[in-house]
Amino acid sequence: SGGTACVVTGQPFDTAKVKMQTFPDMYKGIVDCFVKTYKQVGFRGFYKGTTPALVANIAENSVLFMCYGFCQQIVRRIVGVDRKTKLSDLQNAAAGSFASAFATLVLCPTELVKCRLQAMHEMQLTGKIIQGHNTVWSVVKGVIQKDGPLGFYRGLSSTLLREVPGYFFFFGGYELSRTFFASGRSKDELGPIPLLLSGGFGGSCLWIAVYPVDCIKSRIQVLSMAGKQTGFMGTFVTVVRTEGVLALYSGLKPTMIRAFLANGALFLAYEYSRKLMMKQIDSY
Repeated sequence: SGGTACVVTGQPFDTAKVKMQTFPDMYKGIVDCFVKTYKQVGFRGFYKGTTPALVANIAENSVLFMCYGFCQQIVRRIVGVDRKTKLSDLQNAAAGSFASAFATLVLCPTELVKCRLQAMHEMQLTGKIIQGHNTVWSVVKGVIQKDGPLGFYRGLSSTLLREVPGYFFFFGGYELSRTFFASGRSKDELGPIPLLLSGGFGGSCLWIAVYPVDCIKSRIQVLSMAGKQTGFMGTFVTVVRTEGVLALYSGLKPTMIRAFLANGALFLAYEYSRKLMMKQIDSY
């Protein structure tokens, strides 16, 4: 539920982010990117890659929140407290960071397909590829034919570099914000507005912390369509040398808008669906 809410809310901004990260010279800003995308591809252009994005977010968040619960128990064992003891915000942040490593394994393949679909038009315009694959299946088939099953894990190291520290700030920001709004009460009593704001704050913390890493990841996953792409450090050095440090922050504005809206929706859907399921379990 959380993953679906996240994609439906934030997909147009995510599409703009990937386009601006991969081809920063083609767009002057978020408004220019939205206008050109609409003129060239139409409204459907904003939702390119939605199917793999849905699969990616549902798979990632299912694994992430499942492992988050397990990792909270591991943290409790490490610090030597009872399994029902409430963890501190910092301890929850550490548990979320551990959990993200497992989520990365299901996220990387689907995010690669999503990013390639989102930037397909630009790859054709710049002549990096002659003919684009406009469907999920054609992209999947192209990856298997060219690189084999391991081709879906291009950008895995940069995805891990983004997820593990990023989710420390993600869960840390979310829990700190919930603590602020709770003001001594139970966090479970918070209404929809505080949950939305807390989720938005957590998402913003994540992207501010790891945005340059995500930029390199997008380039590796998209540009590898045109041939062998250098690894994380090679791509990082090339971008900084040829385009400058600011190129690592291309597309930051749509990302921050998306981060607040999409992650607010993610946590709102997660908390309410969790409460609903817990009530169903308790009724039995």
